[in-house]
Amino acid sequence: MSTTIAVTKQVTTLINILTVEPENQQKLIELLRDNTENVVRGLDGWISTSFIAAGDRRHVAIYSQWRDAASVEAMRTNPDMVAYFPRIAALAAFDSFVGDVVYNHHAG
Repeated sequence: MSTTIAVTKQVTTLINILTVEPENQQKLIELLRDNTENVVRGLDGWISTSFIAAGDRRHVAIYSQWRDAASVEAMRTNPDMVAYFPRIAALAAFDSFVGDVVYNHHAG
């Protein structure tokens, strides 16, 4: 399954918003990418992850798709992820929420 934004209950979306000092944005992105490629991609229920870097270099958004909310909760308690969270916290403030896409409209 590829990354898609669609109104469906077949995918649960996790949005993370990270606030970072501008000089640390690239370091944060590299840390997130390393974790995605070496830990997250092997977790049950994971579908895709995308990063959006703000032009002001103060924010990074993570758009992550999972099979269901239970998969997100399992990820959050996975020992490899728990060990990784302090590394993020050292670089950025962090907020997140889990939800479903409830509206989508596109050109075409």
